[in-house]
Amino acid sequence: MQNIYDNHDFFKEYISLRKSGITYNDFVEQPAIKSVMPNFKDRSVLDLGCGAGYFAKYCISEGASTVTGVDISKNMINLAKLENNHERIEYICKPIEELDFQKTFDLIISSLAIHYIEDYSNLIVKIKSLLKENGEFIFSTEHPIVTARNEANNWVKDVDGEKLHWAVDNYQEEGKREHNWYVEGVIIYHRTVSTLMNTLIKNGLRIEKIIEPQSNSIGLQKMPKLINEKRRPSFIVIKSSIS
Repeated sequence: MQNIYDNHDFFKEYISLRKSGITYNDFVEQPAIKSVMPNFKDRSVLDLGCGAGYFAKYCISEGASTVTGVDISKNMINLAKLENNHERIEYICKPIEELDFQKTFDLIISSLAIHYIEDYSNLIVKIKSLLKENGEFIFSTEHPIVTARNEANNWVKDVDGEKLHWAVDNYQEEGKREHNWYVEGVIIYHRTVSTLMNTLIKNGLRIEKIIEPQSNSIGLQKMPKLINEKRRPSFIVIKSSIS
């Protein structure tokens, strides 16, 4: 179980990026995942990979009765308790893979954490068992088009450095990918779109909506390179519910 966010150098760079407010999360992923969220009023929420607690605090602000945030990183949990604490939020420092709650939830969410999980099938079995009747599971992950190749930089460019197209390879070869992001050896797991969908269906979850988001208008103004989301999506958002 990788805990890259407790690496001092990685954590420092990552938090600096997130606090800048000029990120793919701010203008692409977060608007997309929030757009498919149900009415939070009086609903219990489990946030998997809660990070510094920004989404947990958002759920409370939207009327959630309780939020339980789980993250493997002590750095993230400590920051969440410092900056996004609330009497109706409980933060737990624990790997997602070791979920063992004795209670169930109305809504389980996960923002850009599932691509760090090796055993997706086992995770979905656990998630199904933690959902109440009519419960929903909504998550975002890196898009399989992005994670497929073994190399991290997939843009094919001309002699002047202009992007010609995005290269997709090794798509059906699911499994570990290792990249450099602030530090060496950041591990994610590639799985196909069909695996993402069929594993949910196999475990009794109904696909409600899928989004392959582009940037919002503010993002295009502040980060012009986000225009490339039209050429290939960085993320996929999946909304599912107990069928």
